[in-house]
Amino acid sequence: MEVVVAGDEGSARLDRVLAAHLTELSRSRLKALILAGAVHLKASAVRDPAYHVSPGDTITIDVPEAAPAEPKGEDIALDIVFEDNDIVVINKPKGLVVHPAAGHETGTLVNALIAHCGASLSGIGGVRRPGIVHRLDKDTTGLMVVAKNDLAHASLSTQFADHGRTGEMRRGYMAFAWGVPNRHRGTVDAPIDRHPHAREKMAVRQGGREAVTHWQILESFAGRDGKPVAALLACELETGRTHQIRVHLAHIGHPLLGDAVYGPHFKTKANQLGPGSQAALTALGRQALHAYLLVFEHPRTGELLHWEVPLPEDLLLLRSCLKAAL
Repeated sequence: MEVVVAGDEGSARLDRVLAAHLTELSRSRLKALILAGAVHLKASAVRDPAYHVSPGDTITIDVPEAAPAEPKGEDIALDIVFEDNDIVVINKPKGLVVHPAAGHETGTLVNALIAHCGASLSGIGGVRRPGIVHRLDKDTTGLMVVAKNDLAHASLSTQFADHGRTGEMRRGYMAFAWGVPNRHRGTVDAPIDRHPHAREKMAVRQGGREAVTHWQILESFAGRDGKPVAALLACELETGRTHQIRVHLAHIGHPLLGDAVYGPHFKTKANQLGPGSQAALTALGRQALHAYLLVFEHPRTGELLHWEVPLPEDLLLLRSCLKAAL
């Protein structure tokens, strides 16, 4: 599609101009296209919906064919830790998006689960998120449970909403953080909401949703100069907010290694690492976070189920190099 900016539209926002001309596309659809780099001006992608256009600008929009409303099954390998007629527990690899969204319409965990579970997969939660009661970020690895029917979905949703306050639910993470906290253990109790200026981020904000993270130091690591530079923390969630551990650790001054969203100002700290650790961190290419522990009651039998999975190879390498101060 092509839009030419009229004389009376000079200095108007890009998203508003497109919405006025392309009435067949919703505002949310246009925003998603802009953010995905599908809108071009003078052969360059414009990714800012608030960009101010000029009279005479010719804007081209590449609109892909509409994706099907319901995701389709895809043959994607899954590391299944446990499965029965009610639930499936997986060890999610890095790079796997949980459910379809703008820019990730296929190749998701939901696509893999539809192929694996077939018609038994629960539809509660919407056709785009069947059976999903919690999620992990694309580049966070580790344990996830998915409901295969309505009974399981209802039970698990209740348990995850409660997060162990009255039951046995536990979710534990291994987190490699910059710096070493000045005490062995602690709790971050700080509300989380959307960042006021960067909508793709979350932030600690007064008036946000309650968020509580418990942490303790498992190991500390020295840099090339022998001074503490990083720590391996065990974190447990009492609530389940988007990016909660990443936001909370950054809030207390200890963002995750490799977290380009919440720890960009700590990137130069890599210079304090040995060459082996620097290489392992560069190869990691993601936030150093792994969901190693998952405990909940079976939705049908009430049996307490407990799983732990070790660190994946990329984090094992990082840990080995940090311990040796390489």
